[in-house]
Amino acid sequence: MKDRGGKRLISLRWRCPPAEKFRSRPGCFRRFGALALYAFLLPWLAACGGYGGGGGVRDFLTPTDVAIIQSHVKQYQYSLREFTKRLYAKNPKYEKDIEKRRQKIESIFAPLPTGEQVYAYKPSHEILTAAFQAAPREPDRVYLLCLGLWKSIREAYDVREGKVLVSGMQIPLERLQRLHHNLSQVNWRLKTYKDREGRLLFMTNEAGEGGYLNMGYEVIMTKILTRIEDDIIMRGGLPGTYVFRMSTMFVGILI
Repeated sequence: MKDRGGKRLISLRWRCPPAEKFRSRPGCFRRFGALALYAFLLPWLAACGGYGGGGGVRDFLTPTDVAIIQSHVKQYQYSLREFTKRLYAKNPKYEKDIEKRRQKIESIFAPLPTGEQVYAYKPSHEILTAAFQAAPREPDRVYLLCLGLWKSIREAYDVREGKVLVSGMQIPLERLQRLHHNLSQVNWRLKTYKDREGRLLFMTNEAGEGGYLNMGYEVIMTKILTRIEDDIIMRGGLPGTYVFRMSTMFVGILI
């Protein structure tokens, strides 16, 4: 384009390249198509991770290993809530007030601590250790035990608000193995640790009135350990076999 003086002007109009030029470069079509597809799916991909529930397109886009882990974490929380309720019912001496029990259970599974401020911020292995000490600073052993169990799950699976999980490889195998060790030790301590009078610290599967034996605790712990073992195997590892003694310590999951 030229002005009246004969000078050439820069045209601001964009012209589509000839179709022959695009046909001679098929890679351009592929790149353009991939970018368009990615832009369309990006909002869905951003929502498909995490530990929350989902359905429809989210379930379709979620990798199988991620879906399994998400399901396991939900089941852990449900199982531990039931475990805590049963343990309080069997051991009312640790918290006799029904309403306070409910509040403590809610504080254990809340995103942020809402109850006491001492053990709520400690790592899981220290909380579990305190639950079986001779004289813990917090006298409610049920609270300590269940807080330590749920915090162990949170540490191993990195459960936190806003966390996006896109692959099972994000969960370190070593954390799962340490989690399995600690929870296996809890299961053993529940059956063996006693107070100075020789009574078990936690009443669990002891026979009740009429000789009734409640095996609910054993079933819950077995289910939790089995799911952890499945996740360890899925990550290419093997669950350990342990011999526990009174001197055996809980290990830090985050180390």
